[in-house]
Amino acid sequence: MRLGIDFGGTKIEAALLDSQGEIVVRRRTPNPGDYAAAVQGVAALVNETEAEAGARVGAIGVAMPGSLSPLTGLVRNANSMWLNGKPFLQDLQKALGRPVRVENDANCFALSEAVDGAAAGARVVFGVILGTGCGGGVVVDGKVITGASGIGGEWGHTPLPWARADETPVRDWCGRWNCLEQWISGTGFRRWAGMGAREADALAAAGDARAIALLDLLADRIARGLAVMMDILDPDVIVLGGGVSNVERLYRSIQGKLIAHVFSDFVAAKVVKNKHGDSSGVRGAAWLWAEGEA
Repeated sequence: MRLGIDFGGTKIEAALLDSQGEIVVRRRTPNPGDYAAAVQGVAALVNETEAEAGARVGAIGVAMPGSLSPLTGLVRNANSMWLNGKPFLQDLQKALGRPVRVENDANCFALSEAVDGAAAGARVVFGVILGTGCGGGVVVDGKVITGASGIGGEWGHTPLPWARADETPVRDWCGRWNCLEQWISGTGFRRWAGMGAREADALAAAGDARAIALLDLLADRIARGLAVMMDILDPDVIVLGGGVSNVERLYRSIQGKLIAHVFSDFVAAKVVKNKHGDSSGVRGAAWLWAEGEA
């Protein structure tokens, strides 16, 4: 059995998976937003999950915002900024008393969808989260690719490509200007559209011309961002997750707009919706340990 933790900004979730990847036990608790209390909250949640299942696992995977610096071992780049600069991995291992692997939540999302989700069987997968923030993860041959500096797939903090005159640069929380997160995340869409993606989708379905135009512009901005990744990575499948991924009309629109920006005469990559929904983070965390590895 495998146990994964999805350490989110507002909640912490634990899931125990059987050998077939099915969730046997699943528990959630609010994230207290305090570092010491959150570490203890993870430990308590693991104990409760294992007690309910009547089993103890040898190692645990954790999906988290941001990443661990290979230089210092400390958390960096987390939008839950109280995590930054903390020895999260070491403290979790101490609290849990067993090996732990910590990985960026978008990487865990991509891994889950690559193993047995919407991109199962694909060799190169790019997973995208379009929710409160904007993240990306790369999986090749079933393995997360983090890169030499541990920032592989950090697509949300690259600039909006081919910015137009009316796309005035915006300063992101990370301190950079015009990050994709400000334009294509759910929060970003609300900023420039004046409504949420779900509301726009409902209005568009009712024939509202402005909502239709706003979602078409969103699809164009997503396609521009994806085109750059395609020129570099050329994935077989691009899987979308997060709240924005539930807007079904975006998929056909994004797929059709890619050819205008990709440096190719055709587009082989398929843009698809995730299979596992908000379970992908916790499932991907559980998959961080290979069978028999721990």
